[in-house]
Amino acid sequence: MQNALSPIVIRSTGYFLPERVLTNDDLSKIVETSDEWIAERTGIRERRICADDETTSDMAYGAALDALKNANLKPEDIDLLIVATITPDFKTPSVACILQERLGLRNVPAFDISAACSGFVYCLEICGQLMRGGVYRNALIIGAEKLTSVTDWTDRTTCVLFGDAAGACVLSKTDTPGVGLIGNILGSDGSHPDILNIPGGGSRLPLTKENIDDKTQYIKMNGREVFKLAVRVMEDVARKLLERHGLTTQDINLVIPHQANTRIIEALTKRLEIPNERVMLNIEKLGNNSSASIPVALAQANEQGRLKKGDYLLLLAFGAGLTWGASLIKWN
Repeated sequence: MQNALSPIVIRSTGYFLPERVLTNDDLSKIVETSDEWIAERTGIRERRICADDETTSDMAYGAALDALKNANLKPEDIDLLIVATITPDFKTPSVACILQERLGLRNVPAFDISAACSGFVYCLEICGQLMRGGVYRNALIIGAEKLTSVTDWTDRTTCVLFGDAAGACVLSKTDTPGVGLIGNILGSDGSHPDILNIPGGGSRLPLTKENIDDKTQYIKMNGREVFKLAVRVMEDVARKLLERHGLTTQDINLVIPHQANTRIIEALTKRLEIPNERVMLNIEKLGNNSSASIPVALAQANEQGRLKKGDYLLLLAFGAGLTWGASLIKWN
């Protein structure tokens, strides 16, 4: 019989991508830019875009069904549901509560978290701790974002970056020792809110006609500052996590970083001395999907057969808040 201290493994992965593809050439017809300019600075050549009537919960639902199918589980087997998103369908209720009903889950705990691009690694830590300390046997965690709903299509510094997607994992308790979620380190620094934020729409700056005319409802970013902080902080948290568990970067079989920008990823992995063949990249086709970025990349790596039993995976994220995190996983 499993106990509260049973290891927690990623039982399955899943993802969902909208059908519509927006290429750099398409964007060049909207703002003053070009495929060459975007690809050179970001590594992005296309991204997926939701249909007008497609919501964050729609994508999360698709990713959840994929993960449940791959886990060979039914909705009634799920004990806990957590969604990471900064683009929920509504201020309230949460995307998780919408999914609880839509998936036909029992009246299980369901809630959203907001940690921007770090949302999924936050989900892993929160969910793992709840499962170890409670009665939950199988949990569903999802990162889902409709970033195009908060994108200013006249701002070429940001509109070239973002796309829509959802990724999901089923986490389960196991009797097999030494596998699954090995460790996490999370962090935050709220002293830099203006570097990356959406200023309008909250209680500090409720949306009015004037605020909407000023485009406060859209993502604002200081790309240069984000770059410097992201590389430094993710390197630091990666080294601390590996040292805590007696490992080095040479022990890591695959790094799955948040897909923000290839320049950030290249600078980070160079500092960590991790070769390109041990880094999962999908940013060229999908762009930056915030909290959906890592679970989609994880699911695609799994789909491609890049995850082998006994492999060490290192997930690294950095996002608005500022927030960051690292997760160490031994694949089962």
